[in-house]
Amino acid sequence: MSLTVAVLLACVLCFGTKIIGYLVPGSIVDGERVSRITTLLPVALLAGLIAVQTFGGDEGELVLDARVAALAVAALLLWRRANFLVVVIAGAAAAALVRLAGLG
Repeated sequence: MSLTVAVLLACVLCFGTKIIGYLVPGSIVDGERVSRITTLLPVALLAGLIAVQTFGGDEGELVLDARVAALAVAALLLWRRANFLVVVIAGAAAAALVRLAGLG
C-alpha cells in the first residue's frame, strides 16, 4: 500500500467516524453518566499521553531526564494558574537548563 492510499484511507475513516457521531441519536448522549464520561475522558487521555511521553523510553523502560524537570515546572506553574504561554516557555527553559547542565 502506498503512502497516498494510506493517507486517503485515513481521511475516509476520519470522515466516517465524524459522520457516525452526527448520526447517533441525542437520547443516547444526553444522559448524566455519558456527560460525566465525556467530560473526564480528554483529561484521562491527556494524562496518559503526558506520562508515556515524559517517562517512557524507546524500549519501554523508565527514563528520568530533562522532560521530567520540564513537566515539574509546568505543573507547578499551572497549579499557580500561570498563563499558558508562560508555562510552555518556562517548561522549555527548564528542560534546556537541565540539558545544559548535562543531567538530561
